Amino acid sequence: MVRVTEKESNYQDLDKMSVNELLTNMNSEDKTVPLAVEKAIPQLEALVKITVEKMKLGGRLFYIGAGTSGRLGILDASECPPTFGVPFDWVIGLIAGGDTAIRKAVEFAEDNMEQAWKDLQEFGINKDDVVVGIAASGTTPYVIGGLNEANSAGLATGCIVCNSNSPIAEAAQYPVEVVVGPEFVTGSTRLKSGTAQKLALNMLSTSVMIQLGRVKGNKMVDMQLSNIKLVARGVRMVMDETGLDEDTASKLLDQYGNVRKAIENSGISK
Repeated sequence: MVRVTEKESNYQDLDKMSVNELLTNMNSEDKTVPLAVEKAIPQLEALVKITVEKMKLGGRLFYIGAGTSGRLGILDASECPPTFGVPFDWVIGLIAGGDTAIRKAVEFAEDNMEQAWKDLQEFGINKDDVVVGIAASGTTPYVIGGLNEANSAGLATGCIVCNSNSPIAEAAQYPVEVVVGPEFVTGSTRLKSGTAQKLALNMLSTSVMIQLGRVKGNKMVDMQLSNIKLVARGVRMVMDETGLDEDTASKLLDQYGNVRKAIENSGISK
């Protein structure tokens, strides 16, 4: 059976389309992605809840994937420390082929069923951790092997896939299936499937961090103040929360180096 991610595009003769036709048709396809993600919200909810439960026990969140899927996991993991001020080892993305594969494809790396577990063991993986496999096809051996070993070791496992009834979803205790249909360019899962995975990862990590207390109201009060733009944003947050003037808020932020601490030590809070 041909999986839906491998089915022929709904559009023919792409090479004969004008630029406007290409962009318009791709955009039409992309509009269907959030609707597919919406259908997967109950599955995402279950994965978020178990992840929060495990992380409150000191566990970590690991993403494993290959190609585009692996890169998306690394992207999401790398953005958690600056956004939420968490340690770099709270959310970790691993890709088949190692760091080299982030920029350049490593041939046949995804076909090794033993490598993901070896990669995970380098981080002292334990029963409080959560392993989420990311694979558009739902058939990537690197991910299947990693999830199977994680299950055997008593870890919580999840996945984000773009086909129904896949081997990876079967292996995962908390599967998330976002079925977006055939790609605009047949089989090019960096398109709709990649977009769907990015949306699902956004929802997973952001919801987890909010549940772990890393957002106050709707503000990133633990974000890293790593550039001028973010320092200015931090000053505005302190002003909004305390009612202090810009100069005072700036001095507090400079003193404590963190929005949350600046607010807590201001003596004023709405």
